[in-house]
Amino acid sequence: MRLSRPSISCLHRKNSSLKDPLSTLLLRVLYGNNNRSFMATPITQTPTPPVDSQENLDDLLCSDASRCSSLKQHTYSSSADLPSPSFSLGSPSRCLNGEWRIERAWAHWKKLGQPKLIVAPMVDNSELPFRMLCRKYGAEAAYTPMLHSRIFSETEKYRTQEFTTCTEDRPLFVQFCANDPDILLEAARMVEPYCDYVDINLGCPQRIARRGNYGAFLMDKLPVIKSLVEKLALNLHVPVSCKIRIFPNLQDTISYARMLEEAGCSLLAVHGRTRDEKDGKSIRADWNAIKSLKNAVRIPVLANGNIRHVDDVHSCLEATGADGVLSAESLLENPALFAGYRTAEWAEGSDDSMLDAGLDQADLVIEYLKLCERYPVPWRMIRSHVHKMLGDWFRTHPHVRADLNAQSILTFEFLYDLVNRLKELGTRIPLYTKDSDAGRNSANGVATFNAGV
Repeated sequence: MRLSRPSISCLHRKNSSLKDPLSTLLLRVLYGNNNRSFMATPITQTPTPPVDSQENLDDLLCSDASRCSSLKQHTYSSSADLPSPSFSLGSPSRCLNGEWRIERAWAHWKKLGQPKLIVAPMVDNSELPFRMLCRKYGAEAAYTPMLHSRIFSETEKYRTQEFTTCTEDRPLFVQFCANDPDILLEAARMVEPYCDYVDINLGCPQRIARRGNYGAFLMDKLPVIKSLVEKLALNLHVPVSCKIRIFPNLQDTISYARMLEEAGCSLLAVHGRTRDEKDGKSIRADWNAIKSLKNAVRIPVLANGNIRHVDDVHSCLEATGADGVLSAESLLENPALFAGYRTAEWAEGSDDSMLDAGLDQADLVIEYLKLCERYPVPWRMIRSHVHKMLGDWFRTHPHVRADLNAQSILTFEFLYDLVNRLKELGTRIPLYTKDSDAGRNSANGVATFNAGV
């Protein structure tokens, strides 16, 4: 018997209508013109998808139901099923003054263990299996992908596919984009029992954010941002966090951060680039600006930008005084970054003696696929991660990449075989670690390295 897929789905409103063009666009991209879902079967079987879903196969869920029975994933079907938050520091802060809010913000952060190594929010790329892989290799907290608050509150299928978690997936930030306080609060209430922060995306610089009037494009509408933060801070038990970008003018950024703090933000994650600085590889994040914000506010501050390997973690924390760091793009290529592993690109640029760590990205892909069998996600996410982690390998053997791209239907069997093919071709691009870190192993045999933070 197939087990039902663990999901977060509640308060589904019948006959609801999406009121903004972005919602309609996202639903079309995610689910096409039909409302069917299709669960990939275990790798020993050949799935047969519905004929009318061929053009949307990467949006279908992968699953191996036989592996799900022992998982303690959260499920609920109505608001009456919501458990009381076990982590809450008390009632919402509607009656608390500024000083009490600051104290409560720090009490909560300390209760979580003050995590320093954090998986940043990435659309379609910081889903549960990837978060769990990063946690295995040193990540101490993680963000979900950005969730669209209106679609989340109105569409059960979106909730089911786009947000999953499990008991080991903590501390957890659940991130929403929004421009309507009431809709944001409705979505936030659905997830607050299962996370440690509800985060507001105020940093997305992409064109779709401009069209949808959210993310970094709300920087032109500060009263809207203030209303979003206040609405959550006054009504949620879980703290509110915000992820922002900086203004070109430092004083504007400082005023912005202080406004967020006064509105009830309990933690601030700062991407040290402006809204127009989208190329993270060619434009360095401004750590000095992050340092100025850390000195200007009294709540915990996380730094985002330029984290490519563990040495960057040390350098960033020292330069900014931040309470933790976020990494995004670099983790996609190397999910073991926080454990001290680095790709050949960054090993070659190190002044230290580097050794083959006995781990490579193909090994990480195998681990990731096994997690996907346990925690089903849409195939499009899996396809993206395989491309990111095996990018250097595919450049050596482009015909293998072409075979992957030609697959309209992905299966675990095909993906495991793809990794084996690369290995049989003699390809191995190892991850490296410092000579001084060699030999440090955890109890389960996975090499780990002290990040020194």
